[in-house]
Order: sequence, then structure tokens, then C-alpha cells
Amino acid sequence: MSEKPEVRMEKVSRERGHALLHQMLRIRRMEERCADLYAQTKIRGFLHLYIGEEAVAVGVIDVLEDDDAVLGTYREHGHALMKGLSAESIMAEMYGNAEGCSMGRGGSMHLFSKEHRFFGGHAIVGAGLPPTVGLALADKMQGRRRVTVGFLGDGSVAEGEFHESMNLAALWQVPALFCCENNFYAMGTALDRHQSQPDLHLKAASYGIPSIQVDGMDVLAVNHAARRAVAAIRDGGGPYFIEFLTYRFRAHSMFDPELYRDKSEVQKWKERDPIKNLATYLRERDLLSDEEYQQLDQRARQEIERAVEFAEEGSREPVEDLERFVTSEKSHKGER
Repeated sequence: MSEKPEVRMEKVSRERGHALLHQMLRIRRMEERCADLYAQTKIRGFLHLYIGEEAVAVGVIDVLEDDDAVLGTYREHGHALMKGLSAESIMAEMYGNAEGCSMGRGGSMHLFSKEHRFFGGHAIVGAGLPPTVGLALADKMQGRRRVTVGFLGDGSVAEGEFHESMNLAALWQVPALFCCENNFYAMGTALDRHQSQPDLHLKAASYGIPSIQVDGMDVLAVNHAARRAVAAIRDGGGPYFIEFLTYRFRAHSMFDPELYRDKSEVQKWKERDPIKNLATYLRERDLLSDEEYQQLDQRARQEIERAVEFAEEGSREPVEDLERFVTSEKSHKGER
């Protein structure tokens, strides 16, 4: 049930092109700023940047409705921003402030918003897959036309949760879209060293799930593929799997010395930067001027700077609140 790789659609309006470009710029500027703040120790703990992969989050989430659900990995800042969480609430969470979307308790890897139906940030590889199936199953049982989107990395395909989730999703025909962000490295392990079959969409196809492979550096191709997949799911077609071939320009995390790949390889992929490529595509069709690009970029930078200011002025959760949301058998009985 696998199909040929998705290709770019050759038509896009000025308004549409600008909107997609602006969203990618928002994510890029936020991630760059997070890297700076991490170096200043304003952001602590783990930090996994999404730089280079922006086309996937933007192209997919753009086609969703507000009531659809999204589950991310630990590299989820861009997904959260696209799903509607404010840059302020995300940055405050990075700082560990009470004003953060997870009240400062989650940090970079555990962004969450019930209001926006963004259910994590999952720090364990593959951990978001079972709840993706569960949320989609609940919608099916309730007769809702929602779609649940679960993002996963190529490393997740080696986990048992992946196979269990694909099997149940197919058996139950749940309305779920699985988006594999294949950046060719599971942390520091190259794809061909941890997968005997590197075409990962074929693994989903083996469970009877319609699956395709798409150029994840091309936001227009991503957007077209996601729109088609979501439409099929809403029409009762069951689960769908898309493997996006993409690449992270930065190390796995801020702790990563990045000794496992050549600089020449990284540079080669940077030549396919999704932001630059879309901008070039629009300019060649007289849909974008240099001035318009600068305006879109400036809007993104200003938004992120406001978010940093908000985080700088934030507050820590009071010590007396540390036991909130912590339950045990004893606490239910009124004991401590």
C-alpha cells in the first residue's frame, strides 16, 4: 500500500506562500533564540532544536482544524507553536516559569496544552504513539470527525511501541495520521546502522496502512501530502502514514558534540534549507520581494523577542505548590 514519493505542487498563491514562509520563520527564529538563551544558561536541562525541519510541522499542522489533536516528540517546539500555543507560553516553559504552558514543570521536552489539543512533548522515544492511537480510537467511538496526528522520529520505528501502535491502528481503523520525521539519525546512529529496511514507510505499509514518502524539505509537497491524507482519514479511510525525508541542521541536542556526521554532509543539506527554498520559489514567480521577505522575518523576530521579555519577567512556582498534581494511595486517604 506504499506509494511513490510525493512531489511538489507547482501552484501557490502569494497569500498562501507568505503564510507558510512566515510560519517557518517563526519556528526558525524561536529555535535560534533558544540556542542563544541556552548558552546563557537562561534555559536549562535538555534542548532539542528543530532547525532545518520546519517544513514538516508547518506543512502538516497547517491543514488541521482546531479540534484535531497533535502529539509531538521531544523535538516539539515547532509543532506546539503551529498548533496555536503562544510563543510566550512556550518560552516561559523553557525558562521553567509558572506562566509556561506546563506551569514550568515540563520544560523543553514536555510542552502541553489541553486548550489547543496539543498533548505533548514526549521525552521517551516512541512514547507518543500509543496515546495517538488511543485518542483517535476515542474519537471514532464517539463518532467525531477529528483527526489525531502523531509525530515520530526515525528512531521510534525500532521501538516495540511503533509496531504495537501500527497493528492496533490498522485493526481498529482509527482516524490517525502518523508523521515520521526521518532525519536519518536516531540521536547519533545513522539510519542504515539501525534499520535493515531504511524506507520506513514500508514498515507501516506492511500493516496494511496507506503510506507514502515525501520530501520533508519542501513545505509545498508536505502541505499537499498532508491535505490529501487528512481528507482520506476524515472520509473514514482509517490510519495513514507519511515518511518525511528531512534533516536537522543542529546537533541532536545542545549536549551533543556531533562527532558522527561530516560537516560536508550537513552543509549539503543546508543547501536545501526549506525556508530559503520556498523564498526562492516564490521570488522566481514574482510572488515575493526582498522587502516582503524582510517584513515577514521582522514580524517573526519581534514576536520571539516579546516572548523572551515575557519569560524574563516570569515567576517560579511557589514552593508550597510543589505537591499539587502529585497523587498517591496515601494522599487519597488524606494521609501524608
